[in-house]
Amino acid sequence: MSVQAIVDTLTKITQLHHSLLSVSQTKTEVLKEGDTAKLQTLLVQERKHVQAIEQLELKRIDLVKAWATANKQDTDTTTVSAMLDVLTDGHEKELLEQATVGLVDVLVSLRSQEQLNHELTQQSLQYIELSLNMLSPSLKHLNYNNQSTQTTVPNRSLFDSKA
Repeated sequence: MSVQAIVDTLTKITQLHHSLLSVSQTKTEVLKEGDTAKLQTLLVQERKHVQAIEQLELKRIDLVKAWATANKQDTDTTTVSAMLDVLTDGHEKELLEQATVGLVDVLVSLRSQEQLNHELTQQSLQYIELSLNMLSPSLKHLNYNNQSTQTTVPNRSLFDSKA
């Protein structure tokens, strides 16, 4: 199995992650604006990106297993990092290392961007909860409360027993 196929797949995964990072940055701006309609469309785009990445990731796993089988390596434990340790061809090793480093860089950026989005979402939810709490009055402050305004009426029987 060719290392070039693995490098190509890693490059495609990196490109999809770059695109996902762009969507995530747009999502940050939409969260700041509070536009829920735009946010919905961005979430759909995000889901599509994630599905495409998952498919490519499965393909990458299959390619690495095929390479491991062809090079008499353990198919269960062979990873791209392990491949870098085993590869002897300097050109293939350099290409694979560049693709791996590029992917890791994008993943780090994406993780920090998504952390920011998570914090913005949490702040929005806290603001909504606070607003709802301010709008719904507590029972102590209602106008129709029971503060001994009812007088106790003595119980009268229908039949006068004194008669």
